[in-house]
Amino acid sequence: MFTLFILFLAGFVFYYPVVMSLVWMIGGICFYWRRERNESRLPPELKEKPLVSVFIPAHNEERDIADSVRSIFANHYKNMEIIVINDASTDHTQDVLEGLLKDYPTLKILKMEKNLGKANGLNLAFAMSHGDIIFTLDADSMLDEHAIEWAVWHFNNFPRVGAVTGNPRVRNRTSLLAKIQTAEYSSVIGLIKRTQRLIGKVMTVSGVVAGWRRTAIVDAGLWSNTAITDDIEMTWKMETHFWDVRYEPNMICWMLVPETLSGIWTQRKRWAQGGVEVMRSHSDVWKHWRERRIWPVYIDYFLGTFWAYSFIICAALWLLRLLAGWLAPGLAAALPDLGNPLLGWNGAVVAFTCLLQFLVSIIIDSHYDKNLWKVYFWVSWYPVIYWAFNSLATVVATPKGLFRNMNKAAVWVSPDRGI
Repeated sequence: MFTLFILFLAGFVFYYPVVMSLVWMIGGICFYWRRERNESRLPPELKEKPLVSVFIPAHNEERDIADSVRSIFANHYKNMEIIVINDASTDHTQDVLEGLLKDYPTLKILKMEKNLGKANGLNLAFAMSHGDIIFTLDADSMLDEHAIEWAVWHFNNFPRVGAVTGNPRVRNRTSLLAKIQTAEYSSVIGLIKRTQRLIGKVMTVSGVVAGWRRTAIVDAGLWSNTAITDDIEMTWKMETHFWDVRYEPNMICWMLVPETLSGIWTQRKRWAQGGVEVMRSHSDVWKHWRERRIWPVYIDYFLGTFWAYSFIICAALWLLRLLAGWLAPGLAAALPDLGNPLLGWNGAVVAFTCLLQFLVSIIIDSHYDKNLWKVYFWVSWYPVIYWAFNSLATVVATPKGLFRNMNKAAVWVSPDRGI
């Protein structure tokens, strides 16, 4: 019985990513064919230009905050107010911001003396803002000059749109880890968002670059200060309040990604924990038929978590049998033989599917990032490094997401911004 169960897990570890990869490729191609193929890269004409309030949460961002602020003031959309939330920084972030006031006297600085969490900072900025549209941007990101116009177009033309998530691109590509993440954001995150948009429910609005309708934020109850990932939680609150959430690939920002294993580990644990917390706090979607369109996204996330546990279990048994073959042949014979995943036919299928998925995504996203082809060589490392890394992060973070006290405020620190 044990052997059959392990063989089932091994089969799931192999088939699930292959099947989902095909789903994402088909979804991405369909989205591209319907909405991107004949679309002009020129910004849309706007009949109305409502006030946009741009929020930039910052905690110890003295190195990158100036570039972020300058990129917003360089935007072609001019009807804006810009609020930087200095969330109890202990470095020279405040000095940098005050220096920027010489060039940008309309810049507003919300200085918080105590770190009460990113969501609290966003809510305070929301209270002092006046825009009908809220734009949130990470402090390490540089905004494309037409990004806000693309977001505003959705809000102007579709009253049910509550949020628009953008297309983050990696700008630090000097290390192996950064190059792998460059391909990941295109092939995994980009294709998933396109596919989820086709079924009508997007799992998360990327906090790195997002647009929000003011009335939708109020209807959703503002940002939750107890959620470890405020962007995922806000997305689900909007989805369950039946606001439309969209993906706009022309809404581009250039961001920095972690380039150390410890930085990626911290980031992926937080993402995994935040996803589990959202599944936990929104488990009541199964009680209502009207929430049925969000069920596929919920199931996909649950299966992804189950896959991570299956992957770690099978990898541990494979390594144990390999070591036992050298040290204790009798024990090795008693363990299930899962074969060699790196040299077997299933490993070749996974590698080919992975390369095909990256190829499809690069063809689609090369319209927005001409240099994507340069990282294609490095994507072969993705299944080898990132599958193990992300799976382990999920296994470690899931219990925290399931059992963390959700009445406790979630404070934050700025992530690794690269070397």
